[in-house]
Amino acid sequence: MTEREIQAVIFDFSGTLFRLDEDDSWFDGVTRPDGSPLDGHHVAELMRRMTAPVGEVVEFDDVSRHAWQNRDLDPALHRQAYLHVLRESGVTEASQAESVYGRVVDPSCWTPYPDTADVLESLASRSVPVAVLSNIAFDIRPAFEALGIDKYVTEFVLSYEVGVVKPRPGIFQHATQALGVDPARTLMVGDSEEADGAATAIGCSFALVEPRPTAERPTALRDALARYGL
Repeated sequence: MTEREIQAVIFDFSGTLFRLDEDDSWFDGVTRPDGSPLDGHHVAELMRRMTAPVGEVVEFDDVSRHAWQNRDLDPALHRQAYLHVLRESGVTEASQAESVYGRVVDPSCWTPYPDTADVLESLASRSVPVAVLSNIAFDIRPAFEALGIDKYVTEFVLSYEVGVVKPRPGIFQHATQALGVDPARTLMVGDSEEADGAATAIGCSFALVEPRPTAERPTALRDALARYGL
């Protein structure tokens, strides 16, 4: 139990509540420039680059760097940035890159962690308000609606809708204000010290979870909340 009672929780999306666990079928027909199929190692590295929360994952020129740095504020820049990442990662055929990118922005392709639904339902049953806060340029609400758990989320704070990205304080302030809670009584749960951990700048507590494959992380959310008496 911590010194201060937690009254609200903010969750990151990617690598925290859901993960883009690739399906082999997504890469059917996707090849290297020499025409050879992608192997498992290449697919794993490609997915890492497509879901990395911070940093530059490939080489950029000025135009593509602008798109990358602002990708979570504008869907068009998001598409431009990730198609560049795919090309630089060896997926040079335009139709193949578009196919892979389409999986990234399709909420139905994202897999919930095993304890996501239970944790959100448990918090709702205790009248603990929840926000889902994400640097993202597409609507993730359908992923929650498909599981029937959107009703447990008080507020979705998506960077492309609110016009600010983590780690800037404004996005965390937006979330706490929307929830009507004091940041000092709010817990931020996320998979990035740099991006999500920046919530501490406005006084929130922070719990780190590892963005492991969903099958390898059955109770991390429950464990994180338990450390804060939830």
